Amino acid sequence: MPPDSSPFAWANPYPTLRTPVMARNVVSTSHPLAAQAGLRMLWKGGNAVDAAIAAAATLTIVEPVSNGLGSDAFAILWDGKELTGLNSSGTAPAAWSPDYFARKYGTDGNGLAERPIRGWDAVTVPGAVAGWAALHGRFGKLPFGDLMEPAIEIAERGHAVAPIVAGKWAAAVPSLQDEPGYARAFMPNGRAPRPGEKFTFKEAASTLRLLAKYGPRAYYEGEIAEKIAAFAKECGGAMTLEDLRGYQPDWVTPISKRYRGHDVHEIPPNGQGIAALIALGILEKFDIASMPVDQVDSQHLKIEAMKLAFADIYRYVADPRSMEVTPAEMLDDGYLTERAKLIDMKRAQDPGFGMPRSGGTIYLTAADESGMMISFIQSNYMGFGSGVVVPGAGISLQNRGVGFSMDPRSPNVVAGGKRPFHTIIPAFLTKDGAPVMSFGVMGGDMQPQGHMQTLVRMLDYKQNPQAACDAPRWKVNRDFTLDVESTMRRDTVEALQARGHRLKSIDDPYMDFGSGQFIWRLSDDPDHGYVAASDSRRDGHAAAF
Repeated sequence: MPPDSSPFAWANPYPTLRTPVMARNVVSTSHPLAAQAGLRMLWKGGNAVDAAIAAAATLTIVEPVSNGLGSDAFAILWDGKELTGLNSSGTAPAAWSPDYFARKYGTDGNGLAERPIRGWDAVTVPGAVAGWAALHGRFGKLPFGDLMEPAIEIAERGHAVAPIVAGKWAAAVPSLQDEPGYARAFMPNGRAPRPGEKFTFKEAASTLRLLAKYGPRAYYEGEIAEKIAAFAKECGGAMTLEDLRGYQPDWVTPISKRYRGHDVHEIPPNGQGIAALIALGILEKFDIASMPVDQVDSQHLKIEAMKLAFADIYRYVADPRSMEVTPAEMLDDGYLTERAKLIDMKRAQDPGFGMPRSGGTIYLTAADESGMMISFIQSNYMGFGSGVVVPGAGISLQNRGVGFSMDPRSPNVVAGGKRPFHTIIPAFLTKDGAPVMSFGVMGGDMQPQGHMQTLVRMLDYKQNPQAACDAPRWKVNRDFTLDVESTMRRDTVEALQARGHRLKSIDDPYMDFGSGQFIWRLSDDPDHGYVAASDSRRDGHAAAF
C-alpha cells in the first residue's frame, strides 16, 4: 500500500518506553544482544532465517530463564513465495506410558498415574536444535558455524545479566536448585546472578562450538547426544541414544482462519495456536470495533470467546495422529457460529466443550529486504524447564512432558514417540495471499490470548503494533478465573467483576501476561520496509538497518 494509506493510528495511548522501529531489515527479540546477533548475520549477507537462528542460539545464553539448548521450537516462514510451517517439538522417550509413571510414582485418587513436573521424567526429546538444522538446510545462506558465532562469544566472554531476566532467575532458584546439574550451571557463587552481574556459560559454549564444527545433527547422533543419554541413565531417566537418533522435526502446512479481510495462520496441533483461530472465528460474528477499545463490552466479549476456545482445545488437541476431531472441524464456520451464540454479553460463563463434527515461551521474528519473514519460537517451559542441565554441555532441558495426560481415555495420553499438547505458537498474518505480519506472544497459556488481543487491537481498532503490544492485557486461566494487568482501567476491571468474572490476581506482567514481538510489512514492495514492535514487558528490542 502507498505510504499515505497507513493501516494504523500512530499515536500510542499507553505508557511505554518503546517506539515503533522502521527499516528494511529487522530482528525483534526479547533481549538486545540476541537482536544484535541476528542483525550481524544480515550485515554479513545472510537472510531472515540466518538471523533467526543466530538470535535463537544467543537467547539460550542471555535468557536461560526461558529457553536453552534443550528447548523445543516452532516456526512459520514466508520464503518470498509461500508460507511454510515447522513443528520441532520433541517426542516422548520410547519407554514412557501411563504404566511407566504409575510404577515409578504411584497413582492419584482417581487411579491415574502421578508424574513429576521437573526432573528427567518431564523431559521429551529436545527439538530446537533439529529445528535450526531444518530451517538452515532448506533456507539458510550463511554457513551454519557462522550463525553460532555470537552465542559462542557471549557464552565464553560473559555478559551483564539483564534486569528482568535476573528477577525471574532469582525466583526460580528455590524450586530448582536441587535438580541435576542446575546449581552447577545457573548458581555461580551459590545464587542467581544479580542485574548487571557478569555471567559466563563456558560449558554451553563448548556445545555450540561442536554444533558449529560438526553441524546440528551432532546434537542427536554424536558426542553431544552421548552426553545427554549418559546423564539421563545416571539420573534414572528414560531417554536413550535411540530416542535422540530417531528424532526429526516435521514440515507442516499452517492452519488459518479469516478475520477482518486477513488470514491468520498458526501451526496445527499438537500446538495450541488453533485456540487463537477459534476465538477470532467467534469474534468475527460480532461488530467489536463499535465497542470502545478499553471498556468492558470489548474486553468481556474477547474473554468469553477465549473461554470457548480453551474449552475445546483442552478437550480435543493432542498429537494429530491421536485426535478425535480434525482442525478443520474445530474451525468450521457453522460450528463457530453456534459457539458464538453461547456468549451472554451481560454475564460471564464457564463453558463446556462443544461437539465440532460437521459430518465429514522465547519468541523472535526477523524480516529482510528480499521479503523473507520468519516467525520463530522456542521454549523450555515453566522458566528453566525441567531444571536438568547436562554437565559439561550446558544443555538445560525443557519439561514438555508435563503436557501429556495420564488418562488412557484422552487423545493426549502419554505414549512413547508421541508429541504432547504444546503451548508455544508462532503466528503469521497475510492478506490476499501476500505477507503482512510475522508475530508472536510468549507465555504459556497466554500465547493464543495474546495473539487474539493484539490482532483485534490492530485490525479492529487500528492501533499500531507497538501500541497493541503495550496495551493492558487479561489472561483466562485453566479454571476460567481471570488475571488482569495492573495497568487496565479500574472502571473496566470493576465492570468485569460485576458481570461475574472471577478475578484471581493482578500480578507480575512478565510472568502472567506474555511478551510479544511484531514485524508488519509496510507495503507490497519489500523495499519500503517494515515496522517492528518489541514488548516492554521484557528486556528486548527491535534492531534494524
